[in-house]
Amino acid sequence: MHVDKTTLQDLSIFHHDEEQSVFHHLNFTQTNGGREQLRNILSKPLDSIKSINDVQQTIAHLITVSDRWPVIITNGTVMVLEKFYDTPVESYPHHPTSVHSHFYRIFNAPDFSLTKYSVEHFIGFVKGLEQIVLLINQNKSLQLKLWKERIEMLLRKSFIETMLQLEKGKKLSPVEVLSFGAFIRHHFKHESFELIDIYSKLDAYLSLATACKKFNYHFPVIEETDTPFFDAENLFHVQLSTPVSYTVCLNKERNFLFLTGANMGGKSTFIKAMGIGVYLAHIGMGVPATKMHLSLFDGILSNIQVADNIVKGESFFFNEVKRIKSTVEKISDGKKWLILIDELFKGTNQQDAIKCSITVIEGLRKMNNAIFVLSTHLYEIGEALKQYPNIQFRYFETSIIDDQLLFSYQLKEGISNDRLGYLILKKEGVVEMLDKL
Repeated sequence: MHVDKTTLQDLSIFHHDEEQSVFHHLNFTQTNGGREQLRNILSKPLDSIKSINDVQQTIAHLITVSDRWPVIITNGTVMVLEKFYDTPVESYPHHPTSVHSHFYRIFNAPDFSLTKYSVEHFIGFVKGLEQIVLLINQNKSLQLKLWKERIEMLLRKSFIETMLQLEKGKKLSPVEVLSFGAFIRHHFKHESFELIDIYSKLDAYLSLATACKKFNYHFPVIEETDTPFFDAENLFHVQLSTPVSYTVCLNKERNFLFLTGANMGGKSTFIKAMGIGVYLAHIGMGVPATKMHLSLFDGILSNIQVADNIVKGESFFFNEVKRIKSTVEKISDGKKWLILIDELFKGTNQQDAIKCSITVIEGLRKMNNAIFVLSTHLYEIGEALKQYPNIQFRYFETSIIDDQLLFSYQLKEGISNDRLGYLILKKEGVVEMLDKL
């Protein structure tokens, strides 16, 4: 599925302030490698129902075993192994005896200590992998089956099997330390890094499983269709601690959602919630909704956080136009798109913005290969658009009681005509400050 950098930023999948990102919200990884694998998973939405379903089965199975996941493998364990291969040590005896090992331990004490420490962590690592093999033994995920088979094959070495049979807490003899250390270092390096890579991927998918369980996400049903559709019940924004949920349905007959409401009323949050929901669905992840049924999309494009470009001498409005032009060019390919536009044409005067907005909406609404969600502060254009049966009109309700703004964040049918700018200015004390100048 095509998603450009602008859309990733608009939806905050990744963010320069990481704590504000969806990535951070879903990150329960235990290792540095798992963290990077999770970043890789979230940066590459999938483009086939088969691959999405397999990821769903992977995460679903990991949810069932997450409480039994071995804690013996930690980020420290992996770092010790990686450091062991990067740190030079004095050559080990080819066939260490008690005498050879005794002298090596005395005359190469730092290297012996490093080897012993690394071997102990390696034993813990392979024992943890042995437990994981048992946990993922019976599952429907093709990916988990492949990882299980590969782990079993890599652990099928006599030295490894000897390590796995060692009793917990058994103190290693100097001969065992050097024998195991030489094998790990000289005969199992490539295999070690492959096992670390597999574990990192498992760590990343376990993180998504943990997120699904913690936040009560549900797996969506994705269908291959000629035209796009989106149907969700109790959809909410993933990053809100006490979110308000929405129910929304867009399809071939009604594929355009025209959204109005006061500033801070919830328009941007709703648009992002829908975009993130569709994005996570195409990762194979559970989604923040009690139910979601949607088509397989070919791409998501957003126009939410447009900015001017001083270096290029491009105004805010000019960049809005460029983004709309780019969007029209891309979605003219006949593929299935989700288009998210927040506050169309903020960068020009009202009269010009009304004319431009009506022109753009009347053009976009003709395209049945895309679903459009568009918010605007130009409530006036709503009347002109009511003649088009494929446009739905929704607004976020705002109430005023004793000069206080009350936001319900509930999505209502119709067009808002709230004019609250002056009230907000007054409420924040700006009017009073200006009067005293």
